[in-house]
Amino acid sequence: MDFRLTEEQEMLRQTARDFSEKELRAGVAERDEKEIFPGEYIEQLSELGFMGMVVSEENGGTGFDTVGYVVALEEMARIDPSVEIIVSVHNSLHIYPLEKFGSDYIKKECLSKMVTGEWLGAFALTEPGSGSDAGAMKTTAAKSGNEWILNGTKNFITSGSNCDAYVLVAVTDKDKGAKGSTAFWIPRETPGLIVGKHENKMGIRSTDTVSISLEDARIPEEYIIGKPGDGFKIMLTALDSGRLGVAAQGLGIAQAALEESLSYSQERFQFGKPIAAFQGIQNKVADMQIKISQARWSLYHAAWMKDQGERYSKEAAIAKVACSEAAMWCANQAVQIFGGYGYCKDYPVERMLRDAKITEIYEGTNEIQRVVISRALYGR
Repeated sequence: MDFRLTEEQEMLRQTARDFSEKELRAGVAERDEKEIFPGEYIEQLSELGFMGMVVSEENGGTGFDTVGYVVALEEMARIDPSVEIIVSVHNSLHIYPLEKFGSDYIKKECLSKMVTGEWLGAFALTEPGSGSDAGAMKTTAAKSGNEWILNGTKNFITSGSNCDAYVLVAVTDKDKGAKGSTAFWIPRETPGLIVGKHENKMGIRSTDTVSISLEDARIPEEYIIGKPGDGFKIMLTALDSGRLGVAAQGLGIAQAALEESLSYSQERFQFGKPIAAFQGIQNKVADMQIKISQARWSLYHAAWMKDQGERYSKEAAIAKVACSEAAMWCANQAVQIFGGYGYCKDYPVERMLRDAKITEIYEGTNEIQRVVISRALYGR
């Protein structure tokens, strides 16, 4: 078993690290404070090929493997988790299902513009009354000639007001349960689609998280992803991929918390010596590294399984839990190491703790991930 990254993966890591350090770091606190959407950086990431990482070269993408993809995301999240999750949602939840399940028309007319970053994609699944229980969604799509008419509300949509299109799942036959939903590609400018409330969030504040309402929104038959009735399957496939992106986000936050703690503990003096000399601090940073190392390899393993074409739902869930809980634990310990300064916005660990929390919630809460894992263990 070879644990070394390939030369291409290392190159991808370095490119993502260099970009994040040089372009993202300086303004990250201001973007967080003022909720500034990082649109200019998304354009630059497009030029570097990061907005089409998971797409094959045949379909216009850069054709990176999944391990390289999560390695790059980790580096972005280490500096700005908001930028990372925009890139992750675009690649994992929007582009991935378009390439895997989309028709030739979808690939030519929709995917092609997403891969280059000309358009930005979002994912619309959660509703006010259905979060973890996605099967309880109420948004409907009804066939009318060569069109589908959609009605309903979706919320907590990352990039929802800055995107150009959504991948959206709606009920098309309520009597068929899991086989009664369908996935659609919907341009943001579709008549009847109304962008709603911008959420004032605890963390990842430079992402725009909004709700949308669909009021007799009409889209052509060609915008179906897959076949009618495949919506639930497509949703689960996209979420498996998306969980790798959230895991990479958590891992990057955890790594950043450790790095800040190591630096600060050698500069902060108490009782005539740097606090790094005290065993209590040494134990904290050691435990942070242990959790990060364990989380990192769970993520890389899940990504590797995806690259091998193996089923990886359980492994994606494990990675998502391990990395998000490492993020919360490490960020919390970092604040403790910084003491009173850690509670102040002048220091980045305060933001890291706020950013970390969402990784335990979206793309399926960690409670739901444990259900996924236990069902796999019991063979259900």
